[in-house]
Amino acid sequence: MAIIIKEMPDLSKARSRLHQSVTIVHDEIAVPERLKAMALGKTYFIRTYGCQANVRDEETMRGLLEEAGFSSVDKEQDADLIILNTCAVRENAEDKVFGEIGVLKGIKSTKKDIVIAIGGCMVQQAHIVSTIIDKHRHVDLMFGTHNIHQLLDMLDEVYVSRNRLIDVPSIPVSSNETMPAKRLHRYKAFVNIMYGCDKFCTYCIVPYTRGRERSRPKEDILAECRQLVATGYQEITLLGQNVNAYGKDQHDGYNFASLLKDVALTGIPRLRFTTSHPWDFSASMIEVISAYPNIMKAIHLPVQSGNSAMLRLMGRRYTRESYVALVEQMRAKMPDIALTTDIIVGFPNETDAQFNDTLTLVEQVGYDGCFTFIYSPRQGTPASRMKDDVLTSVKHERFDRLLIAVEASARHHADALVGTTQLVLVDGYSKRNKRVLSGYTEGNKLVHFSGSSALIGAIVKVKIVESHLYSFKGELIND
Repeated sequence: MAIIIKEMPDLSKARSRLHQSVTIVHDEIAVPERLKAMALGKTYFIRTYGCQANVRDEETMRGLLEEAGFSSVDKEQDADLIILNTCAVRENAEDKVFGEIGVLKGIKSTKKDIVIAIGGCMVQQAHIVSTIIDKHRHVDLMFGTHNIHQLLDMLDEVYVSRNRLIDVPSIPVSSNETMPAKRLHRYKAFVNIMYGCDKFCTYCIVPYTRGRERSRPKEDILAECRQLVATGYQEITLLGQNVNAYGKDQHDGYNFASLLKDVALTGIPRLRFTTSHPWDFSASMIEVISAYPNIMKAIHLPVQSGNSAMLRLMGRRYTRESYVALVEQMRAKMPDIALTTDIIVGFPNETDAQFNDTLTLVEQVGYDGCFTFIYSPRQGTPASRMKDDVLTSVKHERFDRLLIAVEASARHHADALVGTTQLVLVDGYSKRNKRVLSGYTEGNKLVHFSGSSALIGAIVKVKIVESHLYSFKGELIND
């Protein structure tokens, strides 16, 4: 089997700070006739790793594949096409993918005609692609984050030629605004508003795997949101690596606060957004969020460290003091706002005193929850070249101390909810108990309660009767 390499990822291209022009098209997807005939009766399975942006990419892939005639299955052993949709944010995520690639080798040994593809952020790194080419020859196709819209053409070439195909552009050239999608949830939808990131935090691989910031046209975003409202969706989450920077590349004065207001005015019952960078969080955003009841008062605001020197080393562009001032502005307008964050432990050369600043910040801000990580170097980032004198044992000890502080903060907020009545959007039955419904409050808290399946997709009143820290037991209020 030959290897066709159309394009290999190139970090030097990806790290270029020059904005590349991306052609926006609104073309109907043309399914290659050969692929349409070949897809008849064939099945696919997609396993997604990572963030909501990857989940949204999966929905697009599903839409494309079903447009061609593939049908989905729940088990990879039953599939004729398997796609691993990957994440590169942490080393642990990449280790999981390589473990799964090993499992797929066994499947391919008994199912010779199966096609195995790997896409997403992980393969935007040249060393990863080279490793897969050399050591995992059962992988048939690798594609990146910038050419998902060409998935059907790439599959057509693989099926016809039976060659391995590598096509991972480092810079987006075009973006199709009429891509089909198969939504994974009936009542909650992700809507991309922008792609990429211009912050280049020293530890982060995202600007290299997702590219520079580029905003979708507001007309296309609003049309998508109105369609979701018309078809009965109850919640929209606006997605971007840094949603607060929306519109900065379009230079027309229309910004994220403007977009938030316009989406809220579509009448969607619940509106969320993720992820926010503190540097770009404006006063106008706070005004809009506080003014519209259907914009949820639950914000993920990654801080990464509570020490200003560490933040400077991380390239975060704000200080501890400015971050705390932002939180105070939010709470002055929205006293009941639920705040969550991300924190990295053991960044290169972090001292005990600097780590203690993070502990005191957690206590000062009072987070509802926190995603905590031990620093994981990403090849090609500036931080990967920094000398790191923090012992592994020290990193783990700090991580454990941080968890205690975060849980104390989360418990304070969780206990305060007991006895209150909350509006809950019912997702469906609990994963652990098929006789119990589950859903999320406006503050994004998971609640389990008894009720009829007729409530799925509805927003109902639930009294919180018991806290389990990150989930709650409730009783349905019939009014």
